[in-house]
Amino acid sequence: MKNRCLACSVAVVSSVVLGGCGVMPGGGGSTTVTVWLMKDSVSDDFLERFVSDYENEHPSIELDIKIQEWTGIGEKVLAALDSQDAPDVIEVGNTQVAQYAESGNLRDLTLESVRDLGSEAWLPGLAQPGQINGAQFGIPWYAANRVVIYNTELFALAGIEEPPKTRDDWLADTEKLNRGSNQGIYLAGQDWYTLAGFIWDEGGELAVETGGDWQGTVDSPAALRGMSFYKDLQALGDGPKNSDEARPPQADVFARGDVAQIISTPSSARLIEEKNPELKGKLGFFPIPGKTADKPGAVFTGGSDLIVPKNSSHHSAAVDVVKALAGEKWQTDLARTMSYVPNKVTLARVIRGDEGTAAMAEGAARGRATPNSPQWASVEADNPIKPYMTAVLEGADPEASAKEAAERITAELVSG
Repeated sequence: MKNRCLACSVAVVSSVVLGGCGVMPGGGGSTTVTVWLMKDSVSDDFLERFVSDYENEHPSIELDIKIQEWTGIGEKVLAALDSQDAPDVIEVGNTQVAQYAESGNLRDLTLESVRDLGSEAWLPGLAQPGQINGAQFGIPWYAANRVVIYNTELFALAGIEEPPKTRDDWLADTEKLNRGSNQGIYLAGQDWYTLAGFIWDEGGELAVETGGDWQGTVDSPAALRGMSFYKDLQALGDGPKNSDEARPPQADVFARGDVAQIISTPSSARLIEEKNPELKGKLGFFPIPGKTADKPGAVFTGGSDLIVPKNSSHHSAAVDVVKALAGEKWQTDLARTMSYVPNKVTLARVIRGDEGTAAMAEGAARGRATPNSPQWASVEADNPIKPYMTAVLEGADPEASAKEAAERITAELVSG
C-alpha cells in the first residue's frame, strides 16, 4: 500500500516502465491475460524474463502487463472489480485484500492454495491478510520487513562481538553504545510499525474482532508492556518523540556515522552508503530480537498479494499466471533479483547469501499484518497510535493515553 512506508522502501529499482504502460511482446497468442502490477514492485529485467519464459511455455497465451501507480490505486481497483472489463490478475498490498474482498468481486482461491500452491508454508504476514472468513482470496507474492541495521565499527568499539539475541541483551548493548556523542539507537517516537511488533511479542493486538465487531486494544496489559519496552529502547538515543521515521529520514541520520542502530528495511543500507561512502563495508544486519533467544521478535510484514477478479474473462489462465508467479521458480528469481523475502518459509534458503535479506527472512517467519478489517485504512489515515506514542514518551499516563487511542481506533473501525 502506498500509505505504508514499508511498501515504498523495500527495494530501489528502475522506474522505467517497459513499453510505456505495459509489456506486450509479440507472441501471436489467442488469449490475452491482463496483469496489473504496481510501479517499482519488480525490475524491468525480471519482467522481461518472466513474460518471455511464460509465453514460450504457453504459446496460446499473451501477457499484457500494465503498470499501476500506488496513488489512488484503491479506488481504481474497486472500480475495476465492479466493471465488466476487469483485469485478470492484480497485485495488491497484502493489507488491502480485506477491502477488496468486501466488495464480493474476488475469486475464491482456497482450493488452488491448498492443492497447488503449498499454502501451509506461506509467510503468515502475507497469507493471513489474504484470508477472509476462512477463504483465501489473496495469494502471497513477496514480503519485506524491518530488521536492525547497525554500525559494526561502533559495536566493535563498545566491545560487542555479536548482535544481541534477546530483548534484554539488546537493551544492555544499546546502553553500552549510547555513550559520549554516539546514539545507541535512533528510534523516532512515532514508529508505530515497530511498536506493533513489540505489542505482538507481548501477546497483545492493535485491535480484535468479536462477533463481527472490531475494537481497538492498544490499552490491554500486553499492549502496554509493548509500549513500555518501546519507551525504554527509544530513550537510548536522540530520536524525536513527536515524529516518525520519515521526518527526518532515519537513513540520513544514521549516515552521519554517530548512530549505532536503526530499525528499517535492508534497502536503507544503500541510501546510507550513498550519503556517506565511508560507511561502506561497515553495516551489518540482524533480526529484531525477541523476548527469548530461540526466536526473533514479531515484525510487521509488508509486501504484496495477487488477486483474481470474479469478472476476469480468463479465470483458468489467470490462475495459472498466479501459480507461476507464486511458484518456486519465479519466487527464487524475484527474491534474488529484488532482495525480497519469498512467499514461503521453506524458500528462505534461496537468499542466504544476502545478509540483509536473510535477516529479513528470519524475522518474516514471525511476521504479522495489521488487523484484517476493511476499515483499517481509515485508522491509518488519521492514525491515533502516533499521538498516543508521543504522549507516553513525553511523560503522559500510559493507561489513560492508551485508552483514548483504543477508543479512537474503535470509532474508526465502526464508522470507516
